[in-house]
Amino acid sequence: METPLVYEIIGYVASVLIAVSLMMSAIVRLRVINMIGAAAFCVYGILIGAIPVAAMNGFIVLINIYYLARILGDREYFQLLRVSPDGEYLNAFLDFYREEISSFQPDFDFKPGENDICAFILRNMVPGGLIIGTPDANGTMTVRLDFVIPQFRDFKISSYLFNEEMDFLREQGIRKLVAKSGEKAHNAYLQRVGFQPSQDREGYYVMEL
Repeated sequence: METPLVYEIIGYVASVLIAVSLMMSAIVRLRVINMIGAAAFCVYGILIGAIPVAAMNGFIVLINIYYLARILGDREYFQLLRVSPDGEYLNAFLDFYREEISSFQPDFDFKPGENDICAFILRNMVPGGLIIGTPDANGTMTVRLDFVIPQFRDFKISSYLFNEEMDFLREQGIRKLVAKSGEKAHNAYLQRVGFQPSQDREGYYVMEL
């Protein structure tokens, strides 16, 4: 392969990575992909002798590293806030994020029941996540919704909920969580936070508490 063609391919790859990063809603993923794209552009600039291009994109790499370090290293405040299943704010939240929710859990249709457990996960006092579940008499809770708003999809909220707040669920008498499979991304998320494919019910995932 001729050298100029290799340089051109690097430039195109860098351009695609930058463009893809700008379409992402998850801030950590956006920063990582943008940083890789900027690094590729920096290499491209050096190879073709365009020092201003290399310098600018090298600076962008440093900016991304700085903000990633802040995002991943800053101590944040998390709190679980249980709300009424028929609360006005809960319904307003669900209505606002209706399309976003349906992209991950297309079968979700909230019809509040008096025994439902509904709780917001607050991140620095911002309602960043929401879990809705229906428990049964045997200590199994069917997770009807586990949703995190786009700007907080770095797994910090999920880690807090399924690690630090397990006692909250146990205090409600919950010993097992069951979640219905959804889109591919949602299923991958379930397995990442600790759910396993159910051996008894096809299309479901389970987590023992």
